[in-house]
Order: sequence, then structure tokens, then C-alpha cells
Amino acid sequence: MYAIIDVETTGTAAKYGKLTEIAIILHDGTAVSETYSTLINPECNIPYNITRLTGITNEMVADAPKFYEIAKKIIELTAGKIFVAHNAMFDYSFVKEEFSRLGYDFKRKTICTVKLGRKLLPDHRSYSLGNICADLKIQINDRHRAIGDALATAKLFEILIQQNNLLESSLFVEQTYPLSKERMAAIPAKTGIYYFYDAHNTIIYIGKSKDIHQRIITHFGNSQTKKAIEMRSRISDISWEETGSELVALLLESSEIKKHKPLYNRSQRRSAFNFGLFSFEDSSGYLHLKINKIERDEIPLTTFHFQQEGLDYLHTLAQRYALCKKLCHLDNNTGACFSTQLHECQGACRGLECAENYNFRVNKSIHPLKFRSQNFFVIDQGRTMDEDAVIKISNGCFVGFGYISNDYTFLDLEPFHDCIQKYHDNRDTRIIIKGYINRNKHLKIIEF
Repeated sequence: MYAIIDVETTGTAAKYGKLTEIAIILHDGTAVSETYSTLINPECNIPYNITRLTGITNEMVADAPKFYEIAKKIIELTAGKIFVAHNAMFDYSFVKEEFSRLGYDFKRKTICTVKLGRKLLPDHRSYSLGNICADLKIQINDRHRAIGDALATAKLFEILIQQNNLLESSLFVEQTYPLSKERMAAIPAKTGIYYFYDAHNTIIYIGKSKDIHQRIITHFGNSQTKKAIEMRSRISDISWEETGSELVALLLESSEIKKHKPLYNRSQRRSAFNFGLFSFEDSSGYLHLKINKIERDEIPLTTFHFQQEGLDYLHTLAQRYALCKKLCHLDNNTGACFSTQLHECQGACRGLECAENYNFRVNKSIHPLKFRSQNFFVIDQGRTMDEDAVIKISNGCFVGFGYISNDYTFLDLEPFHDCIQKYHDNRDTRIIIKGYINRNKHLKIIEF
């Protein structure tokens, strides 16, 4: 699988420039399977000469997502795929640098269609995207915009693949799997968890996906790291369990990893949510809010992939509820917070506002992040059209989950209690449940 990518930027050097737009086209070597594109707020000024070239203005990106907000999407789309671009090192260096600023080491194999074009299609006057496409009668719509250039690159890439096949070259290696075609065909494209076993029938990896089949194919095609190659070479068998509900899959994956401690989950199973929003009360009775790295057994109010994501969220809360930025640990100045001069802080940092009044607004700001009650069921999608998944929380703790026929009524909750298979409550399960509820507002919640 290939991820054909084009980016627009604020400059020509990745170290000093930022992304303003990205397009990702997934390609299986035959045809396009998925397309994604978005403008990006670079959080800096776009130079006039760049705007003249791309047409992207500061006003156009003002309300666009910042890079950290789409970082997870980019990781998911490109995982296990080869990064393909026209002048690949330019696009790859910018994406890699953006991730580096977030503390993430983005690594993908690359294919450059400029270099490939020179090798497979010699004697062209120029291999710039505009010129080579003109020679090959490839129309480019929206030149110097990410999606337009990416689509043109995809068409060029298809021509290069065809030429490669005619020359019987080994530039593109056919995908092979460690399991039979029949076994691969049996893997469902459903939500659930999956297990990898070695020759001794020992579980060496456990994962979760909304599409088990595609996720396993991604594993088998991943040659990005020694660990991935080594794990793939040791796989002798697989199994899976459909869950229907993504929440159940997340909870079951977490539980099974703790139970079996698979070899290849050890370092990989660091939480994707590395930072959390915490609250605590100081000696004067004022509530503080703070973004911290999640450590030990602490249970945050909510979680974030990146620190900046959390800080932006907390800034929004402070603005919306007139919270003191000093008590939110967003202002490191000595003395009163700067917001008092703007009349955005009512003086809690100087004791001018009583703790009772200030804490009322803090609690109001974080109320949506807490469980709506201490005792409730979450109702989610089941494994079939005739059932629902049920997740039980009692006294604020995770009890377990189960499945129930969806012909129920809410007048009798006994079947909901009876279907639950018990699991251990811990910090991870509560983070998973809180995060899932916050991200999925459509969920049915039944209090008891």
C-alpha cells in the first residue's frame, strides 16, 4: 500500500517552515482507495510570495485545524504504507519536522516519483510535476494546491507502475503474507481485537481495530522498523474476536494485554493519550487546573495526544469561564496574572475573589468531563444488527461489559445487569471510557 502525499508550506526549509495544507491519497498499486485533504493553520504568517504561488491566504487557514489536531489522522492513514511524493524529500521533511515538534519520530519508507521518473521514463526535458504531466497528458487541476498536485502525482505513479511492470523491474515488490490466502480471506473486516501467535502458540502481540482485516494486512506490510520485521517473521497463526463496539474493543485490548503481557506490546503499549487535565485544591481552598504528563496511577479528567492540544483546550476553558490563568498554570508571571489587567480574571490569584465563587466556575467548566453519574450503562453497537453492547460503571468504577438483545425496554434493567462479564477496574479503563464518551456524544447512557 502507498500513501501519495503533497503538502503546501510557508517556505522552502522544513526547519523554519510550517505546513499550510496536506493531501493524502491511499493507493493499492492499482487504484485509489481513499482520499484525505485539509488546510492547516500554521500558527504563523504566510509570506506574500507563497500566497501568490498557492493561493492560500492567512484568512483561509485562520479556522483550519492546527497540525497536532490532525497528527493522529496522518499517522493512521500512513501506517504501514510507503510515503510517495514528487520530490519526496521535500514533502517528507516537512511532515517529519512537524511531528518532531510534537515529540514524535515519524518514520516511513519513501518513493520519489522524480527519481523514479528519471529511471523508468528517460529522455524527458524536465521532471518537474508540471512538465512531466504535460508530456504524459496528465491534467492538473488546482496546480500548487495539495489535492490537485497529489491527484496528478497519483496518475503519474500509476504510469510508473505500469512501466515498471513492462521492464520486469523489482522496484515494486508484490506483497506476501505469513499465512495462507484462505486464512487471510477468513479475517473479518469488523471491529474487534486480534492476536498474533508464534510457533509455540504463544501470544506475541494483541491489537485492536475497527477493521481487523485491513489492520492485519497493514502489519504484514510494515517494514519500517526492525521490530515490525522481526514480529512479522515470528507470526505462525492469528485469531480474533469481534466486539462490534469500539469501546468494548479498547477495553478488551487493554485487559488482554495486561493479562498476557505479549512480547511485542511491551514498549508499544504506551498510551496514545500522553497528557491529561488534572484538578487539585491548594492550601487556600482554590481549585487549580493543570495539563500534566500522565504518570503512575493518576486518573485525569480528560486526555490529550499532545501537550499543546491540552494547553489550547485549557486556554479555551479559561476564556469561556473567566478562570484565572495563573491558577490554570497558563501564566508563569510572578504576582497577579496578566489577565487581571484585561479584566478577564476576577482576582482569584490575589485572593480578591472568594474560593467558593471561583471554584463554582471551575467545577462548571469541568462538569462535562466527569461521569454524568456514578452508576450508569453505556449502550453501544453490538456484533450483529440484533444486539447492543453494554458497558457498566458502578460507584464510578468500571465493572465490565456484555451483550444484550436490542428488543429491550428501559423499564426493566435486570437484563442489563445480568449480561455483564466482570473485568478489572483501573486507571486505563477509566481513561478509555471517559475519552470515548467525550468523543461520541450520540451514545445512549442509562443511569441506575
